[in-house]
Amino acid sequence: MPNDLQRTAATTVGAARIYTRRATLPDVPAMQTFDIDCILDYEVRGPSDFIFQVHAHHGFDQQVLSESLVLTPNLPRHVFADPGIGHRFMRVHADSGPFSLRYQARVQRTVQPMDPQAREWPIADLPDDLLHNLNPTRYCESDHLSAVSQSLFGQLPLGLSRVQAIVEWIHQNNSYQIGTSNATTTARDVFNKRAGVCRDFAHLGITFCRALNIPARLVVGYAQFDDPPSDFHAMFEAYLGGRWVMFDATQMSPIDDLVRIATGRDAKDVAFATIFGPATLLAMDPQIVKVGGVT
Repeated sequence: MPNDLQRTAATTVGAARIYTRRATLPDVPAMQTFDIDCILDYEVRGPSDFIFQVHAHHGFDQQVLSESLVLTPNLPRHVFADPGIGHRFMRVHADSGPFSLRYQARVQRTVQPMDPQAREWPIADLPDDLLHNLNPTRYCESDHLSAVSQSLFGQLPLGLSRVQAIVEWIHQNNSYQIGTSNATTTARDVFNKRAGVCRDFAHLGITFCRALNIPARLVVGYAQFDDPPSDFHAMFEAYLGGRWVMFDATQMSPIDDLVRIATGRDAKDVAFATIFGPATLLAMDPQIVKVGGVT
């Protein structure tokens, strides 16, 4: 008989549908291995400084087995880790001319079984270092959407099923449309427009959760999609049952197949590239392929 990781990617809990292949307790964790191949091409028209976040995260439920990074031209680079969460940044200075980056890695991810009974923790019991994930941020104005959140979800049973109801509401009431948002679009904008891309769907999920006193944060990484083009992908995590649980309101990519790059309060913390100077992205191709899985 096939196990839960081999069944359909659509799992239903109560009335909420979530795009996932996670096993449920008491099943054991499952290990999956992925190959990453990411290429970024730029045209640099003058002295520019880059801060990249393309390295797979070594930590949480992931282990980087091997990796390499090639810059063309072969410029000096400095890689450092966030002191709190541990995702990695790379600093590069480039002058005029073409500039490209190629990052390759093999990453093993351990997929934890989902607990359908995972509960929301009282604020008094939350770990100190999670409290900032309750606060409004630039892109997640949970204070402005507090009344809406209470009206839509305030009367639902607390716990995993309530967050899944949030995910399903976002998926059913918002259209995934490229070009409907930009770098300044916030969760409140998305709620009013009822359209956006993966980062916007994730911001809205984070905002609803925080408005309900559920810690939530943004995750970006390498993901598999049914249709091209390849792209980085944003999901969100909510703190339930004493650990972070990942959700994706776009339902575009299996949650278990995301290889994490970075984690933050909202998009300002997790951009794959921040550029200071006259440089233009010409092409990007972040590829991920599953090469093995052991249950």
